[in-house]
Amino acid sequence: MIRVELPFHLRNLAHVDREVTVDIQGPVTVRSVLDALEAQYPVLAGTIRDHGTQQRRPFLRFFACEEDLSHESPDAPLPEAVVLGNEPLVVLGAIAGG
Repeated sequence: MIRVELPFHLRNLAHVDREVTVDIQGPVTVRSVLDALEAQYPVLAGTIRDHGTQQRRPFLRFFACEEDLSHESPDAPLPEAVVLGNEPLVVLGAIAGG
């Protein structure tokens, strides 16, 4: 099981706790995790990635093992610690303000 931490607004939308788990068949990548997440919580479809392009929404970032994966290929393998369930894939909402 892959652990995923969600930002506050997505937790509220999906009515889940801070961390959820998803089961992945095949390679564990950002794309496969998001596919499983959207299948398990359909209300999240289009909130993390654009419906048409599947590109990451501008004010969301992806982190794993304290590394920013936001600009990596969504098909790049996630770190072993995430695959083993020791660390979560973190979806972080950007904070802006003055």
